Amino acid sequence: MEGRVGDPEFVVIGHVSKPHGTKGEVYVWSLTDHPESTFVPGASLVLSDEEGRDPDPGLSPLRIRSVRPFRRGFLLHFDGIEDRDRADLLRARYLLRAFSETEPLADGEIFYHQLLGLRVVTAQGVEVGRVTEVYGLKPADLLEVEGPGGGHLIPFTRQVVLDWSVEEGTLVIDPPEGLLEL
Repeated sequence: MEGRVGDPEFVVIGHVSKPHGTKGEVYVWSLTDHPESTFVPGASLVLSDEEGRDPDPGLSPLRIRSVRPFRRGFLLHFDGIEDRDRADLLRARYLLRAFSETEPLADGEIFYHQLLGLRVVTAQGVEVGRVTEVYGLKPADLLEVEGPGGGHLIPFTRQVVLDWSVEEGTLVIDPPEGLLEL
């Protein structure tokens, strides 16, 4: 799942952590399920605004010149970023990719942005609320759901989430006993 609010033109695919070395490389933490086809030489990425929500209108897209795996992320070198000072200007920014360039979803997959706003109901038809946030955690992602009974954190697992329909705007859950009382 890749993260983004609403029906996006762009999706968040990485976070620039810091410059690496003195020749313009940056360390990027991958936030995509498909880094092998996202972080490739020649790919064009867009920097987010400081809030990380939308493309920064004052910055041009960046073209990846080179990429190499490093620890749990990647070292990227962009065209036009030739030294540490220029690379430092990218620090703490999210990298965005055009939604139209993302890989198609496999069966049983959904984008984060598609979960946001879905109406959550139990298998018995009890209204729980709407998905307001998705937390990518291990061993399972958590859905923050706000509703008339307050807020809930719902594990996004096949044992709890039975089905969803983006078209109908619903997510059906079978919560374990006591989950909705927490």
